[in-house]
Amino acid sequence: MSNVAIYPGTFDPITFGHIDVIKKSLKLFSKVIVAVSDGENKKYLFDVNERIEIVKKALFSDLKLNKKKIMVISFTSLTTDLCKKYKSNIILRGLRAVSDFEYEFQLAGMNRKLNNNIETLFLMSDVENQIISSRFVKEIVKLGGDIKKFTTKSTIRSLKERYE
Repeated sequence: MSNVAIYPGTFDPITFGHIDVIKKSLKLFSKVIVAVSDGENKKYLFDVNERIEIVKKALFSDLKLNKKKIMVISFTSLTTDLCKKYKSNIILRGLRAVSDFEYEFQLAGMNRKLNNNIETLFLMSDVENQIISSRFVKEIVKLGGDIKKFTTKSTIRSLKERYE
């Protein structure tokens, strides 16, 4: 089994759901690469460099997670190509609800067809964080709601600054 796992996503912004997946994966792998997608098929609130900085602040400043075990990068390639580049055969994906499963199942199947040496592992966030989505967090903060239960302090600051 690989010692390196790739956790791809948009992280626009990072939430406690994402962070649960990262923390759980650190128990399984010696290194986790948080790969921030810069795909063109989505409209982002934050550009890729801002999202990388927000993720780093959340993980390393707010939560004091081990910088030696987590790498935060951006990517525009296929995730399977990213795995090859970082010598990983593991893609991590978070599951919140049954509604996520169909899309994630198809994505895992396509990645497997692209490279049959790659396995996709699904991790669930803790129960209290399974309902959190970046989309909801953005909507709540935009409407002036309290998002302390959904993301870190530095991420909240970044969101508030963006919407001011």
